Amino acid sequence: MAFAVATLALGRPAAAADPAGVSRRAGAAELAGATAGARIDPGRIEAALKSWVDQGALVGVSALVYEDGREAYYGAFGMADREAGRPMSRDTLVQIFSMTKPITGVALMQLWEAGKLDLDAPLARYLPEFAHMRVYAGLDAQGSPLYAAQRRPITVRDITRHTAGFYGEADGTAAIAALYRAADPVNEHNTLAEETRRLAALPLLYQPGTRWLYGPSVDLQARLVERLSGMPFDRYLGERIFAPLGMTHTRYVLRPGDRERLAAVYDRHEDGTLTREPDARALDFNLHDWPLKPGSFGLISSLDDYMRFARMLLGGGELDGRRLLRPETVRMMATDAMPREVTDTSWLPTKGQVGFGIDFAVRTRPPIDAAEASGAVGEFFWDGAADTLFWVDPKNGIVAVLFTQYKPFGKVPLHKTFRDAVYAHFPAALVH
Repeated sequence: MAFAVATLALGRPAAAADPAGVSRRAGAAELAGATAGARIDPGRIEAALKSWVDQGALVGVSALVYEDGREAYYGAFGMADREAGRPMSRDTLVQIFSMTKPITGVALMQLWEAGKLDLDAPLARYLPEFAHMRVYAGLDAQGSPLYAAQRRPITVRDITRHTAGFYGEADGTAAIAALYRAADPVNEHNTLAEETRRLAALPLLYQPGTRWLYGPSVDLQARLVERLSGMPFDRYLGERIFAPLGMTHTRYVLRPGDRERLAAVYDRHEDGTLTREPDARALDFNLHDWPLKPGSFGLISSLDDYMRFARMLLGGGELDGRRLLRPETVRMMATDAMPREVTDTSWLPTKGQVGFGIDFAVRTRPPIDAAEASGAVGEFFWDGAADTLFWVDPKNGIVAVLFTQYKPFGKVPLHKTFRDAVYAHFPAALVH
């Protein structure tokens, strides 16, 4: 499938100076005109987000919401860089971490549409390194690992839904964790080809198709994109996704002028205080042109850029006349593909009543209690390690992107309050 490489004229609003770091939204008359007939309440969202900054629970936060193809809400609060006195704004760049994964999934599915791969084929058909994998089978009397043969091969579909069998950091199996640490497959000095070679030399933690466990699978999707397209992964993203969508600020490596727009990353401590991560650690991956261009993390982006990606998904693979995927492909990506026999899904249930499609969580049932965030059946979404979030809700025509930059993930119930505010007037998305 051929895609022209051109940058779209975006018509984005210019970032306004805001030394106080408060919200910037359209004027009341403009907003009323833009959202005539809308059910989203901007004031409710504004109050929900602003409260976290006012309490000192977050340094900065911003959000952009579309409803029925129109901008329904934009707001930014607090600081992108507290120490430099730089406010959070519309053109702030953030590290999106695992929100890189859905972009990788789109790249892979473009090649699937082009007939270059079969999702149900063994992964080894395309990456022969994975032809003969061992599976961890416990410890012997001396405490050494035992291994078994895989009962079935890893399939391409397994690496799109985290059921391949790879070790993930959420698992506490010390013996396998030690092997992964020693192999260091995700070292930034490795290319995707070298990461793939190192992963293939390690044992699987579990039999393919028997568990859901977050791991390195999406990097193998990126390697498949390289192998099947004949292009470096980052170049493929630039030419086949970012340029057609006009995502001019999404990339792995900072360009001149980006550093002044990039948000700092903050560590949130048990007492609620927030300290800035040293830039040498927090920004290292994006400051240098490392050999590794992973499919699972690493991109920086802006609110408007990621919103264009999300709106393309809501549009069934098309935005502003540029088609990246067919509607039926997007529907397949956003359909729960979790095997019925998979009952061990690690921490995925913390995301709500969800299954998993291709690089997205997919809501399958309404929220069941007051502790669960609001959400509509059929929506698909993912988030990032620094507490970023996006979702696409085809039924209600809603797309939302939320940016902040703090770790560890989830220590502030930001996602719940944001979702609850967006869906306050959508009864089917509230607690049942």
